[in-house]
Formats: sequence, structure tokens, C-alpha cells
Amino acid sequence: MDARAQVQKSGPARDVVDYELLFDCVHCGLCLEACPTYILTRAEMDSPRGRIYQMKALAEKRLDADPDVVQHLDFCLGCRGCETACPSGVHYGALIEQARAWVESNYRRNLAQRLLRWIVGSLFPYPARLRISLTPLKLLERLGLRPMLERAMPRAVREWLELLPPLAGDEAEDGSTLPASSGDRGCVAVHRGCVAQVLADSANRSAARLLGAAGYGVVALGQTVCCGALDLHSGNRKRALQFARANVRAIKDSGVDFIISTASGCSTAMAEYGELLKNDPELAETAREVSARVRELSGLVLAGRQPAFGPLRCTVTYHDACHLAHGLGIREQPRALLRSIPGLKLVEMESSDLCCGSAGSYNLTHPQAARDLAQRKADSIEATGADYVVLANPGCQFQIAAELRRRGSKVKVVHLADFAALAAADSSA
Repeated sequence: MDARAQVQKSGPARDVVDYELLFDCVHCGLCLEACPTYILTRAEMDSPRGRIYQMKALAEKRLDADPDVVQHLDFCLGCRGCETACPSGVHYGALIEQARAWVESNYRRNLAQRLLRWIVGSLFPYPARLRISLTPLKLLERLGLRPMLERAMPRAVREWLELLPPLAGDEAEDGSTLPASSGDRGCVAVHRGCVAQVLADSANRSAARLLGAAGYGVVALGQTVCCGALDLHSGNRKRALQFARANVRAIKDSGVDFIISTASGCSTAMAEYGELLKNDPELAETAREVSARVRELSGLVLAGRQPAFGPLRCTVTYHDACHLAHGLGIREQPRALLRSIPGLKLVEMESSDLCCGSAGSYNLTHPQAARDLAQRKADSIEATGADYVVLANPGCQFQIAAELRRRGSKVKVVHLADFAALAAADSSA
């Protein structure tokens, strides 16, 4: 028996991750050029392979959770681009989430990190709190003072504020209902998310209208909460499980055939509830059933009675949101929906599935790396000559729009649901 087999058989000294999953990685390095952080730093420890080395060393007690190790694990965007590139089927997303949960239980962060993570964790998963916290900024925006405020802020705060879309332009975003409809293609519910329902609820409403036009019955969900993705990515696994259980119960009680989200990270999180809750004695089977009902908007629309789209004579490029492409493997359906719009020219951008740097709250916790990735993405978008960049995730929408605004670009950033709804509206004009 070789040394590796002996170590694998004896098991880990610490319960950091699912230890057996670490051995799926053969350290071939094919993931390197698919990893945004490795592309930025060219440092092995900032690659998926390097992080797996560190997880294994932590599990075997050859490394401790010191600031350097934690920094490399934190620096990961969780985009899962490495999973698409990996020929061995390494479950990197599960590994990094488990490692971060272990870090949060075994490492004390400095005060600044704890404060920032507390702010994000206390506001983002709770729509009511987030709305209240944004009220002063919304008032300043109505008074035309937001640009002045942004100029007066330190650079770090200014860049955070620039990520926020206009707050005073769509009063319906504060509403609590979505357009309902009946149809013969099955019943669908739109999970409105947490940040999405505050800052991008137009996409939720557009999705509901599109699904209704495609022949689906759109029903309102009961009491749902954050999908849990933000907590899974940051290591707060306990609360993520609480959110997952609440959503599983609400989706089950709704009786819907399908569940969608206009945020790709939320879709992926819900699609993985079955795995997340596999050991839950009460909800394991129900969680699997709920995960099996998760769908993506464009796929459902294309499978239904496709809405009549009016002509939109413009050039569009499509950005692949990380979790939609790498987590759910959905790439062609959104493009097919766009191609079905008369007059539209779809142009592919270079590295369309490379992360834009948003990654949940990553652009707040690692602003420089996020900005570097946003600049790369904006360069790729502008090189296409497109009038619009269309995408299927609000976080990407905010991140890319902020960078394009900084450089005075004329390219408009639009969520796929809103763009398709625009074409449908033109058909009825």
C-alpha cells in the first residue's frame, strides 16, 4: 500500500471537508486557466488545485488555519469554473463551502473582517432590513444628490455605492406580489430572492409575465426566505440549512410543478437542496423532490407556448453567469431565447463564462480583485460592438453595469427576463 493509500485509509485528523472527495483531484492543472483568481495572481495557492492541497493539509493537521491559508480560501470566488474544466469530476464547490464552514468555526478574524461580514450577513438575506438601510440613499437620489455623495466618499465606499442600481426609478419594486396567471403547461413559482427582490424585482415580474404568456400558471409562493447561497459561500452553514428548510416547506406547500429564480446563484442553491439536506430526517425526501422541480426561465419559456416577440433591431452579447453555466450547466437555452427575437443579432464575447467579479458579496470583501475582473469583462463586452449585454443574474448585472458606467460606455446591461419582456411588449404595441 503506497503512502497516499495509507493516509486515505487512516482518514483525516480533522473534519474539515468530505475527505474522500479530495482524492478525486489528480492535480492535472487543467483547472488553472479556468480559475479567475489564478489568472489574476498566477499563484498556485490561488488555484483550485492549490486550495485542495491546503484543504487536505488542514484535514491532515499539516497546516493550521492561519491568516495566509484563510486568505487563499477567502480569495476564491466560488464560481465553479474549475468544475467545468475538470476531467475528473471534482466537487470543488462542495469542498470550498465545507472548508469555509470549518474556518468560521476554527479561526478568529480581525475586527474589520468581522464587522464587514456581520453587515453583509445582517442585511443581504433580509429584504425588509435592506430596504430600510437604503432609504436614506434613495431619498438623496430623488433629490439629485447621489452623485455628490459618491464623489465625497472614500474610494472603497464610493465603489460600493456605484454597484447599486438606480433606487428611485421603479416604485413597484417595493411591492409584495408578482403577476399571477393560469395556464395548461403546469404551475410555476418565482422565488423572488432577497437582494434581488429589493434591487432587481423587475426581473421577477418580467419572468412571471413571460411564463404566463408561455402558457404556465404562475402562483405566489408562501413565506420564503433567502435561498441560503450567501451563507453557504461565506461559511455560515447553520443558517443556510435553516433557510433551505424554510424554502423546502414553502415550495412543497405551494404544490407547484416548477420553481425558478432570476438569480442564478439562488437557482443553483435550490437545485442542491436535496444534497444539502440529505441527512435531514424530516425533509430529505422532500428536499430531493423540490430540487427536481428547479428550472431555468429560458428553458421553460422555450418548452411552452413561446411568446410572440416583436422585432428588436440591435446587437446583443450574452454573459454566462457563473452558477448558471458551471453549477447548472445551462448555456444554450438563454442564447436560443435571444435568437428567437426577430431582428436581433447575437455576438459571442471572449471568455463569456469567466467570472465578472460579483460572486455574491465578493465585490465588497475583495474589491480590487473584483474590479480587475470587471474590467476584463467590460473589455470583452465592448470588443463585440454590442448595444446590449444580456445576462441572467442580478449580481452580474450590478457589477458589469458599474464598470461600464465608470468608463462612459454606451452598452446597456439588461437582465434576460427584462430583455425578453421588452421584446414581448413590442409585439403587442
